[in-house]
Amino acid sequence: MDTHFRPRRSMLYVPGCNRHYLERARTLHADSVILDLGDPILVECKEESRANVVEFVNQGGYGAREVVVRVNDLDSPWGSDDIKAIAQTKADAILFPNIESKEDVDLALNELDQAGGGDLPIMVMIESPIAVLNAKEIASASDRIACIVMATSDLISQLHARVTPERSAVLTSLSLVILAARAYGKAVVDGIASDFKNMHAFEYACRLGRDMGFDGKSLVHPVQIAYCNDAYTPKVTEVEYAIEIIKSLKAANESGKGTVVVNDRLVEHHNVRAAERLLKLHEMILELEAKYE
Repeated sequence: MDTHFRPRRSMLYVPGCNRHYLERARTLHADSVILDLGDPILVECKEESRANVVEFVNQGGYGAREVVVRVNDLDSPWGSDDIKAIAQTKADAILFPNIESKEDVDLALNELDQAGGGDLPIMVMIESPIAVLNAKEIASASDRIACIVMATSDLISQLHARVTPERSAVLTSLSLVILAARAYGKAVVDGIASDFKNMHAFEYACRLGRDMGFDGKSLVHPVQIAYCNDAYTPKVTEVEYAIEIIKSLKAANESGKGTVVVNDRLVEHHNVRAAERLLKLHEMILELEAKYE
């Protein structure tokens, strides 16, 4: 199983310029927090945000949550300094925006290694048409890639498309990135929904993403966390079915049969692998949520 495997049902962006939000993120039930130094931060607040994030990450207090820092673009005035600062912290990973090729991944890793972060995993953002088309080479670029994060708002803008509840404009792009991620054993997380007051549409987007194969969803407001977590948490019936699949096929194999029928469905070895992954995720979620209490 992927060494970077862990629950990422909800990945909450937290602006580095707001100390109250950085503090509050320590209490929220998000699986991952992305402390953000990137595009949403005003130019005049860039250096202050960096100092805030370094301080809060080093102080800790985020418990079992995965702590990720999104840096600025490598070719921006702040990117290199962001990497140098974050490489020396206790962050779990660095999220690099605007990754469009294997060369971009190599450049990001080289910058990180030179800054002393040679053991630090990275995450990469897919946010442009060329990045989607190059998803295969990006996903295969390094074993240090812990997760691929979609930036669907950026992608929709560059596609000159429109946001619809069915997400028809980006379904092809999402599927291509999921295919690339799964082909190379990478986690992959869906993009944000900027309309955080339309919870009906958000819940639908969570369940659509789950059914497509995403591991979770990134989000911009705490009110969205519960919807993400609910959609991407294996249900009791799914856990019970996974256990039954494993037991039934084992018994069938021991009796000389290669397949078995469970709940009127044919079960083969690939179903067992999927069931084992689901049960492992279930266990990890229970452990994570126990630490919130």
